[in-house]
Amino acid sequence: MTGTDSIRLPATVTPSRYDLVLEPDLEGATFQGTEAVAVEVHEPVDEIVLHAQHLTVDEAWLDRPDGTRLDATASLDEERQELRLALSGTAAPGEWTLHTRFAGTLNDKLVGFYRSTFTDDAGEKRTLACTQFEAPYARWAFPCWDEPEHKAVFGITLMVDPGLLAISNSAEVSDEPTDDGRRRIRFADTMKMSTYLVAFVVGPLEATEPIDVDGVPLRIVVPPGKLHLTDFAAGVGAFSLRFLADWYGSAYPGDKLDLVAIPDFSFGAMENLGCVTFRETALLLDGPRATQADQQRVADVIAHEIAHMWFGDLVTMRWWNGIWLNEAFATFMEMLTTDAYRPDWERWTDFGIARSAAFDTDSLSSTRPIEFTVNTPAEAEGMFDVLTYEKGSSVVRMLEQYLGEDRFREGIRHYLDTHRYGNTETTDLWDAIESATGEPVRRIMDTWIFQPGHPAVTVERSDDGRTVTLRQHRFRFVADATAGADAAAAADDVRFAVPVVLRVGRGDTTEIHRVLLDDAETTVELDAAAGWVLGNHEGNGFYRVQYSDADLRALAASAMAVLSPLERYGLVEDEWAFVLAGRSDSTRTLGLLRHLADEHDLAVWQRITGVLGGFDRLVPDDARPALQQWIRGLVGPAARRLGTATDADEPARTRALRATLFEALALLGDDQPSIERAAALFDQLGDDPNAVDPDMASAVLRVVAAQADAARWEQIRARARSAGNPQDAVRHLTALGATDDATLVARFCELTLTDEIRTQDAPHLLGRALQNRVNGPIVWRFVTENWDALLDRFPTPSIGSMLGGIRTFNDPGLADEVEAFLDLHPVPQAAKQIAQHRERMRVAVAVRAREADTLASALE
Repeated sequence: MTGTDSIRLPATVTPSRYDLVLEPDLEGATFQGTEAVAVEVHEPVDEIVLHAQHLTVDEAWLDRPDGTRLDATASLDEERQELRLALSGTAAPGEWTLHTRFAGTLNDKLVGFYRSTFTDDAGEKRTLACTQFEAPYARWAFPCWDEPEHKAVFGITLMVDPGLLAISNSAEVSDEPTDDGRRRIRFADTMKMSTYLVAFVVGPLEATEPIDVDGVPLRIVVPPGKLHLTDFAAGVGAFSLRFLADWYGSAYPGDKLDLVAIPDFSFGAMENLGCVTFRETALLLDGPRATQADQQRVADVIAHEIAHMWFGDLVTMRWWNGIWLNEAFATFMEMLTTDAYRPDWERWTDFGIARSAAFDTDSLSSTRPIEFTVNTPAEAEGMFDVLTYEKGSSVVRMLEQYLGEDRFREGIRHYLDTHRYGNTETTDLWDAIESATGEPVRRIMDTWIFQPGHPAVTVERSDDGRTVTLRQHRFRFVADATAGADAAAAADDVRFAVPVVLRVGRGDTTEIHRVLLDDAETTVELDAAAGWVLGNHEGNGFYRVQYSDADLRALAASAMAVLSPLERYGLVEDEWAFVLAGRSDSTRTLGLLRHLADEHDLAVWQRITGVLGGFDRLVPDDARPALQQWIRGLVGPAARRLGTATDADEPARTRALRATLFEALALLGDDQPSIERAAALFDQLGDDPNAVDPDMASAVLRVVAAQADAARWEQIRARARSAGNPQDAVRHLTALGATDDATLVARFCELTLTDEIRTQDAPHLLGRALQNRVNGPIVWRFVTENWDALLDRFPTPSIGSMLGGIRTFNDPGLADEVEAFLDLHPVPQAAKQIAQHRERMRVAVAVRAREADTLASALE
């Protein structure tokens, strides 16, 4: 199928209701099914075309209430993923019912109707069957019109063996024994919804007692023996359901809500109406042993999926090009909900970290518009990336802050009320907000959604300080080591409608100026001379800001006194980006970091340590001791200010900051006392898992792993096997690939081809191991030598993510090797993503060539 072929189904026949009966055989890894689909025939047809893939269709026919029956001959077009039913006669326009009998395999690819396995406490291997239909895989489970706009009601019945739990989108309405000893479980009709939201799970599972959330029963469903890990999820789930119903001004659209932990799951979670499925690390939590980041991630993911119940499930995109809006808005809502749940976590400040990843990809020539034309299933799959989630949510947040929170929410409520149970285009949302606010929302947002990249806004004060000139150009990295300093600002006709919010300071006073910069340049008149100007108030705008040396010095000198944490984060983020773009250098960045030596915010320090890690990859080997000494001088005093003792009453972010500084001091600063302390604490944790707080324990693990010999490595491996919660298991497995010992990294790579590491985790762990500063090349060669085995073993959507580790490679010879291999081994479903990885790798090569000697000289 070519990229230009239409894969849209003909509009001649459309469904309104499915009655599905499915019979999974967990031991045989197969299933059988029947369906009766109420359809409307819109014009005379002698063929019906719908979707099916990896199914056998044994029988099909069409009938209507008057007794008319048309038999059908089924043929499958695997390339187009279509089922063609040639009718024995012509179906006249009107209401008909399509019947099919079909069968399929419970696959191990983590999509469609698939099987997942786990070992219970008795050491017995158990199997469950579950679904993942986005996007688009419902066609792997039953013949259907597998396009978002073909919404229908679903009546689902599951035939299951005794002792198994069966759940679906709606509440169970009957459970009856069958003559062959099984059970027939029927579920209530769903609301009108898209096929990708249908779900069913069958297996040896346990459920918590339901919590009544304003009339909606909420349960957590888990594999046996894991009910003790559900308390946190239940609390977050109940809070999120209430908060979101109130924020949307609309009742929850389902009749119950199950949050289901699946041992093998390719994504983080899936927003199936009433039956949300999760990777275990995104739902289950051992409260006392969970880091602040673990808790925040679980809260985020639960809030994200519940937000979809309205924005995505109740109102749905018309076609896959609108996936971005579903995911971007749910990401925005997860921040809003988590911030309301735990204000002390300062979730919007931490959002800067997620935006950094979006900025990084969006600074490439190979970036894409947030929304683009989707022609094939592979292209739909390729939309699940950092631009959809993080950039998309960033521009939504920018719009919300520019309009004001109340006016923005009024527009969202208007949108949901207008389109409930329906399908929309992106512009329908902008029009609804515009109608509610009177602002030119479509004009602003179209420039951000339908064209790639983002702007850099240059902020320049006049000599007398009474005017500020703003200029925009599209920001890009430079992937050519020989390019001049202005290469990233080459002439570009792209213009954005940038809602710039300036903060101007003079003495003890500040003032805010809002400017819609939609031309190349504009000037802002001030009432009096400015002492300093901040170009992105509260860091809400999705744009870079570049200052002159004098203006940056003025801001940096006042940063700790007058800038918020997210504003200070933005200074560091933007300065590092301008180094990567060849528009600044490491000397200026080092100067900024010195001004932030008294920093006390977790997110800002995380960005600072990220930049220090970037320097660690750039610096020549003979200058690394100087860099390590410089890092100790910067990080050491901050670590000493916090001390080593944990206060039971201190904020969770303080504990996380202490661990962040400790890890940076040990790994980037090569601080021997910290390294020795990490080894001692690691031994204590072997005897007492509560010897230190979870954040410090996580940092200790990473420090010890980097220095690990074979004995230490085996200790880490053993702790991965015996971990009492999914987060600790993944943490220890990740650490196995982080050592400086090449032999041990090679052993880790081999483990990814065994059952010791789940296929849902292995590609992501290999991606992390590719980032190993010392042994990344060893991991890359393992990938190339085992390419076919990895493709066969790992879930298809995960391959692009795995290859993301190449972005850190900065050796030109290795980069050439990577390029040559990927030229010969394309990955169609991740083509755009891999092109971005390759370009970002070339940026790393270029910045090392430009900056290595400059950095070494600055450190002297």
